[in-house]
Amino acid sequence: MITPNGSRSGDIVKESSSLAEANQIYRKLEERAIAESNELNHRVAHCRKCRRGDFLPTVGSGHPLADILLVKYQPHYLEVTEGVAFYGRSGTAVLKSMERLGVNPLIVYGTNLLKCHDVEPTEGEKNCAVHWLEEFHITQPRIVVIMGKQTLDAVNRDRVAGMKELAWDAGVLQDFTAFCRALVTPDIDGSLDEEQAKAEFWKAFRNLGEWFRDEPPY
Repeated sequence: MITPNGSRSGDIVKESSSLAEANQIYRKLEERAIAESNELNHRVAHCRKCRRGDFLPTVGSGHPLADILLVKYQPHYLEVTEGVAFYGRSGTAVLKSMERLGVNPLIVYGTNLLKCHDVEPTEGEKNCAVHWLEEFHITQPRIVVIMGKQTLDAVNRDRVAGMKELAWDAGVLQDFTAFCRALVTPDIDGSLDEEQAKAEFWKAFRNLGEWFRDEPPY
């Protein structure tokens, strides 16, 4: 049977069936990612590997199957008291930047490389690397935004098989894995007050909009 738009009814049924199947598969993947993310956050929240003070570790926040993974070095400000990455000024700055670029914030996951504010960097980098790598594995992003030189150095040092070494080339899209690009920017936490620092961060970060516009929607 031919429909008014010229399509065969059988083809429409097949397309609807395929779409329903694809949605079902995605929901199952999402459910698994949520479960894995919750389990990881539980381990992070109860981690005592480092000698830290009274502040709780911060956990990542955002979509568990995000296309965009934001990684900065260490929690600051309200992140520390709330225990959630990118809560407060840094998160607000990122959301405003994404709004300007037309990037959907619902496809983003943000985290800190070091989960605690009050740990020695060397100790934190040693014990926290496994957590960010697990977040990368769970979210399976299309692009990872590495914020700050300290973050980049740690990511390069702890990368696993299939991950390429990234250069400190702020604003330039680089290949990170066979399925994931990378964008390096200045540290967002150090770019919240001084106008020059804001301008340098924005100059690099705005190329995320270029990637988003060029990325196929499927």
